Amino acid sequence: MLRIGLNPYGLTYTLGLQGAGTSRANLAPINLNGYLSLAEELGVRAVELDFGIARALDADGIAALRDRLQAQDITPIISAGLAAVRDAIAFAPRVGATVVRLGLTPVLCGDRAELGDGWQEMVSNVRRSLATAAPIAVQHGLSLAIEDHQDFTSTELIELCETCGPGIGICLDTANPLSVGEEPVAFAAAVAPYLRHVHLKDYWVQWTDEGYRLIRCPVGDGVIPFEKILPILTTHQSELTACIEIGALHARHIRLLTPAWWQGYAERPARELAAALGAARVGRMPESAEWRTPWELEADGQTVIDYEIGQVRKSAANLRALGWL
Repeated sequence: MLRIGLNPYGLTYTLGLQGAGTSRANLAPINLNGYLSLAEELGVRAVELDFGIARALDADGIAALRDRLQAQDITPIISAGLAAVRDAIAFAPRVGATVVRLGLTPVLCGDRAELGDGWQEMVSNVRRSLATAAPIAVQHGLSLAIEDHQDFTSTELIELCETCGPGIGICLDTANPLSVGEEPVAFAAAVAPYLRHVHLKDYWVQWTDEGYRLIRCPVGDGVIPFEKILPILTTHQSELTACIEIGALHARHIRLLTPAWWQGYAERPARELAAALGAARVGRMPESAEWRTPWELEADGQTVIDYEIGQVRKSAANLRALGWL
């Protein structure tokens, strides 16, 4: 059974996480209470909590958050970067969370070439950090769910799980396989035994001379075949949290048709790459279509807020139509 939830990262402007301290800041972002109210209105059964927001609560606020989640039968997941993993591990049990979702690197768009020779050093640092954190997580009764955050392939994530300790599992972002040139269904099948959490994300795709752009859209409106992925998600877990996450306000350009993009990647069978390219061709946008989000078009703040919340609501409606929510 999937416990469908809500993720904060499709609401970055609405929550004040994007544009802070600039002329484009949201001057009245919804706070944690507003985020939880939206989750309750949508009828979800899980919420992902940004650690940077949640850690600012005092003891009474933490207790109130835990009590509210328990009263609504909502499962919390703590979301953090690898640099904050120890603090996130210590915090998670205080709100009743048993999973800490981790982003591992700052790499986006699968573009390891930007790091030059630094990718392998970064991977070594990730491996050391995970190996240190894994036993601490186990002591706290937690799993660390490492995400395919447009940086690692399915094979690489599995290798980290198998070498860094029993406390390590995977958070599958259903759309991010396209960012590393993998077919989403095959990626999901490969990591399924290691799943601890899921991000339900979708993209519209627009092809370019260098590859393709991944453009945020409501879950169920893009290219990801959720009807094929659902049976895979529940193969190895009797219950799994899966949170709605709309993509970033900046479109992601995957330049895998350029030789430089492949720096740092292992050789890959042509059939696997062909499957990924085929998946990215389904329902593609015309090359002449406007691909920029309201944020990229420098729309006013209320327009961006309406855009973010509208896509979340449409995602929930699509999932409800599929019988998932």
